[in-house]
Amino acid sequence: MAQDAEVEASPEEWVEQQARLYEESGGTEGTTMKGAPCLLLDYRGRRTGKWRRTVLIYGQDGEDYLIVASNGGSDHHPQWYLNLRAEPEVRLRVGPERFTAHAETLPADEKARVWPHLVALFAGYEDYQRGTSRDIPVVRLTRTPS
Repeated sequence: MAQDAEVEASPEEWVEQQARLYEESGGTEGTTMKGAPCLLLDYRGRRTGKWRRTVLIYGQDGEDYLIVASNGGSDHHPQWYLNLRAEPEVRLRVGPERFTAHAETLPADEKARVWPHLVALFAGYEDYQRGTSRDIPVVRLTRTPS
């Protein structure tokens, strides 16, 4: 498991602050964003190989976790998503639990099935999708054996 010293903080101040609170509290504080549950995603930079961290709203599909590469409705994918496509092995903190996972972008039919649940968690996703010509990806995070 990546140690905090090995993980590069987000350049976005609010993300870095929430991630620090989440991690330093052992997953008991900073665990929601805009009323929705969130997790910490540690991923490898595709060019540098360095571990990076972000905070993301998540949903669940059975035992798997679902995250949305919305980038606030931008016409460009978020950097973390581009990195996941290059290196799908990630590390998560969900509440007090830390574990490794494999990231996989959902195909269109699977996205259509889970999208209403994700919009119910965070209504902004619907506005984000309407406001961009980019098809916003949904990523499944599946726990890997430790």
